[in-house]
Amino acid sequence: MSKLFEPLKLSHTTLPNRIVVSPMCQYSAEDGYANNWHLVHLGQFAIGRAGAVIQEATAVSAEGRISNWDLGIWEDGQIEKYLEITGFIRSQGSIPGIQLAHAGRKASTQRPWEGRGQYAPDEENGWQTVAPSPLPFSESDIPPQELSLDEISALVGSFRSAARRAVMAGYQIIEIHGAHGYLIHQFLSPLVNKRTDGYGGSFGNRIRFLCEVVDAVKSELNQHSLWVRLSGTDWAEGGWDVEQTVRLSRILKEKGVDVIDVSSGGAVRYQQIPVGLGYQVPLAQAVKSHTGITTGAVGLIKSGTQAERILAEGNADLVLIARAFLNDPHFVYHSAKELQVDLTWPPQYARAKE
Repeated sequence: MSKLFEPLKLSHTTLPNRIVVSPMCQYSAEDGYANNWHLVHLGQFAIGRAGAVIQEATAVSAEGRISNWDLGIWEDGQIEKYLEITGFIRSQGSIPGIQLAHAGRKASTQRPWEGRGQYAPDEENGWQTVAPSPLPFSESDIPPQELSLDEISALVGSFRSAARRAVMAGYQIIEIHGAHGYLIHQFLSPLVNKRTDGYGGSFGNRIRFLCEVVDAVKSELNQHSLWVRLSGTDWAEGGWDVEQTVRLSRILKEKGVDVIDVSSGGAVRYQQIPVGLGYQVPLAQAVKSHTGITTGAVGLIKSGTQAERILAEGNADLVLIARAFLNDPHFVYHSAKELQVDLTWPPQYARAKE
């Protein structure tokens, strides 16, 4: 029996298997609106029998986009295309998910194939970024504007409104992006958050914004699964670490979060990441073993055999795959063959099964 191909029951949904498409920015939207690129990109993974397909970081406000070409969910008009996307994903037996995000000081950037630099506020495709503290990510960046208390409250409301629209758009998994050095992670990391008010300093203050966002998002959900992606460590001395991640995960579990999706890094440029196959799995294992919450592992998971081993050894409950799916949209079918699982192919593709 394969652990990887066992269904996974969550609070309000069941994944048909434990292979999830991780959010992957496509930098292909216009004014935050999805198009056929997103439909086909995400739809191919549902045809490929992924247990769930989670849409890229989708901004809760226009200035929260990583780039001018990111998806958004800050206005009702954006819902229409998402309904088409979620409907197709469900029609293939997969679970549609969305990652709600705000890039904070890492917003207003070029697309990766254009250099990843940051646009200045007065440049086309650029705007003034915001953050917990006025510290730029790179020396060449324009310093972000420090958020006022009223602006923090408004952002919590933006996450709430985005969750309402996500429900209207048919997403069954709602993931809050609290990793990779984006806004929520900027509040969590003491290397980035230098505030002296109720949102900075102590652990309890630094997690306050995320906890408020979780409560706001949850208030809009009904039969939906709430996930949070966290960076398990900053990979930098004095930063956010796995012990704080475990402590926060316990709190999020009490708040009704279903899954902690454990990634890492992104807060500071001088991070030292020991990159290798499955290098983030120990972080997921720490969260799972110390909290008992359903946990996802992500990062350089390249084969069904590797993914099966992660689950069989009890290091995580599910795996999230990104680049391996870009390389092979039929990763699930090929993993089943590796593990000698007889997975049904869609009839349109059945002649290629052997």
